[in-house]
Amino acid sequence: MSNSIKYWVYGTLPAALLLMGLLPAVRSAWSVPIILVYLQLPIYMLHQVEEHTSDRFLRFVNQTLGHGKEIITLTEIFWINVPGVWGLNLLSFLLAYIFHLGLGLISIYLCLVNAVTHLIFSIVQKQYNPGLLTALFLFLPISTFSLMSMTHRPEVNLSFHLLGIGLAILIQVFLIIYFRRKLLKLHCSKLK
Repeated sequence: MSNSIKYWVYGTLPAALLLMGLLPAVRSAWSVPIILVYLQLPIYMLHQVEEHTSDRFLRFVNQTLGHGKEIITLTEIFWINVPGVWGLNLLSFLLAYIFHLGLGLISIYLCLVNAVTHLIFSIVQKQYNPGLLTALFLFLPISTFSLMSMTHRPEVNLSFHLLGIGLAILIQVFLIIYFRRKLLKLHCSKLK
């Protein structure tokens, strides 16, 4: 396993602070909704720091859902978070900036749906899960404010909301199915 896969999260905090530090340089050139779309990536990165530092999420999922069996690996976490989350947030921002503001809802709903998933899981399991605090105190307020700001824009119609929330839910459902299938395979191999 390469060090970039093993230690990716330790560069996440400085990267998030760097991205936020660029805001004063671009704030006059960008509209408030574009800035709010842009902010989704660094707040997601701060969430990832809480979630993945010291392999918290990996250990939590493998212990809680996998009952000590490995159902998620460091490699999977890397690919989901770096090219997946960072890439999708970057793409959403660029699409919103270049083509249509409504496409920024993809990154906003990505944060909101993730926050709701953390909250539901915490309620069902009656315990903290890695990422819950930033989901509650960063994602929910900032993404909700961003969503409200976008909703008041006349050019952002229902189709953009459906695309954003649909894609965010689809990603969460895909991940849940993927890891449930891995868990089922582990369970079936244990029975053999």
